[in-house]
Amino acid sequence: MSFVSAGLEGGQYRPLSNEQLSTIHEAALGILEKTGMTYEGGLDDVIDELERNGVQADRDSKRLRFPRQWITDHLKKAPSSFTLYSRGSDGRFDLQLGGNKVYLGNGGVTIRIADIDTGETRKTVLQDIYNYGRITDQLDNIHFFMRPCEQHDVPEADSDLNLFYASLKSTAKHIMGNPSHAKTPEDIARVTEDIFALVSMVTGRTLEELRQRPVFSYVSCFCISPLKLSTTPMRCLIDAVKNDIPIALSGAPMAGSTAPMTMAAMLAMLHAEQLAGVSICQMFKPGSRVLYGGAPAVSNMKTLGYRGGAVECGMCNAAISQLARYVEVPNYNSAGLSESKIPDAQAGYEKGMNILLAAMGGSNYIHHAAGMLDSMLAASYEQYIIDDEIIGKACKVLKGIEVDPEHLAIEVIDAVGPGGNYITSPHTMRHMRSEYYLGNGISDDMDYARWKEDGAKDTLVRAKERVKAILAEDRPYAYISEEVDAEIRKRFKIFL
Repeated sequence: MSFVSAGLEGGQYRPLSNEQLSTIHEAALGILEKTGMTYEGGLDDVIDELERNGVQADRDSKRLRFPRQWITDHLKKAPSSFTLYSRGSDGRFDLQLGGNKVYLGNGGVTIRIADIDTGETRKTVLQDIYNYGRITDQLDNIHFFMRPCEQHDVPEADSDLNLFYASLKSTAKHIMGNPSHAKTPEDIARVTEDIFALVSMVTGRTLEELRQRPVFSYVSCFCISPLKLSTTPMRCLIDAVKNDIPIALSGAPMAGSTAPMTMAAMLAMLHAEQLAGVSICQMFKPGSRVLYGGAPAVSNMKTLGYRGGAVECGMCNAAISQLARYVEVPNYNSAGLSESKIPDAQAGYEKGMNILLAAMGGSNYIHHAAGMLDSMLAASYEQYIIDDEIIGKACKVLKGIEVDPEHLAIEVIDAVGPGGNYITSPHTMRHMRSEYYLGNGISDDMDYARWKEDGAKDTLVRAKERVKAILAEDRPYAYISEEVDAEIRKRFKIFL
């Protein structure tokens, strides 16, 4: 790498004016106050707590209404910035969230993978999580590791802990997941306790140290659009904030099905959902570290399926980052989705456009940016390599053009003079590896003859070779020692 891509400043693209931001924010407050939200069953104690703290609850209609001042007061308690830590000693992949700082990573919970050997799709397994983590760990432009897929070969009761084990064993970057298979408050609390114990064993840090410098975080799809609190994710949310675990409030309405068709209306409704979520977190624990998690998408009106690769998704995700900054809460965002089933040209142009728009929008924590295919249903190892290249190019745009005496090089221009050349200039030598993005080696830049000599490989073939080289490395891989691993396996059922 010729430059560090993590944490660069975005915000160059602003699809909403200041007046439009204010209009959408006021509309969202109006939605929460007049229309309100509903909720699934099994949340009676949560509704009681909300009502005791000033939310209007109509149990006959299962409707919650949030006074404007209630939302405004609780939003003020949310931190405007915080850090999600990596395990690396140099802190290179610590995520300093807030403002316009941009980080991009994977995501998903896909259920299928395009097999690297056969090319056919199959169900995902625990080994895939471990392999995804190994690949992520070796790619400079994928800044964090988020749960990438379902592990169909692990019993449900053991699934959540094994997700974190496979993640901790494969990468030192920040890990985001959640107790997605635990249902009751007691089960969620038990899984959280086990995850803390596991992370403590791996890192050698106390629970208090992990709370102060979190190397893992949770994500909660707390709201089913439109405007409906979901029972189990709400339990996860409450458990997270009570245990000082940073949490992203994921919301992904689809224009035309679970949200109004027009972008402005979808943004207003999603903003309302997120304002409620952030405020509820602060009600349960003031100062809790929360990511405003809007990830708007578009329905395919021919099939009613998900269209995450639409260019409007990039526009709306950039707008969501503006709305999060408007209320001064760091945001979690989406980019890098595609309706393509394989790593092809469609995947390239859909991903490239939306990753660039989200990055230039200044989104803080952009998930889905690596690996995703088939409208979030599938992923591929090779796509991680290709997306790392796309993300690097987008981050180079954020870095911008440096203009100072060294980069202007007026003395160099004068020394070379008219009709000269700069090939052997010391100035060229100093900047040839840093001024321009050199990539991760996946893009071909040879002439036709040399390309043919090298086997006439396309991007997918080169990506496949890179994946196999990474996975073939023989290190005991890496981040859990044999002694600690043995202790972990005595205490927990580990299936990897």
